[in-house]
Amino acid sequence: MSEIDVNYLLSQLRSSALEAKGVEPDVGKSSAGLDFSAQLKDAINQVNTVQKESSSLKKSFTMGDENVDLVDVMVASQKASVSFQAMVQVRNKLISAYQDVMSMPI
Repeated sequence: MSEIDVNYLLSQLRSSALEAKGVEPDVGKSSAGLDFSAQLKDAINQVNTVQKESSSLKKSFTMGDENVDLVDVMVASQKASVSFQAMVQVRNKLISAYQDVMSMPI
C-alpha cells in the first residue's frame, strides 16, 4: 500500500474547494489556527500507543506475569480494536471526501 502525504492531500482539498467557490487559494494561510494534519497525526499516534500498550499487556500475560490480569488484557485489546476501527473510518471518510472534491466539475 502506498503512503499518502496528508499535507498534500489537505492542500489539494483546500485549493479545490476555494476554486469551486471562485476564490483564489491563499497558500500561506491556515484556517482558524487549527492544523488538521497535526491533529490527525496526533490521533494516529494515540491509536499507535493504545495498540502498543495492548500488545505489551498480552505479551506479559502470555509470559505468565502475575501482575497482569486477564480482564485488563481484554479491555486493552478491545480499546485498541475500537480505536483502530475508528481511525479506519476516519481515513475512509477522508478519502471519500477527497474523491468527491476531485470529481467536482471546475
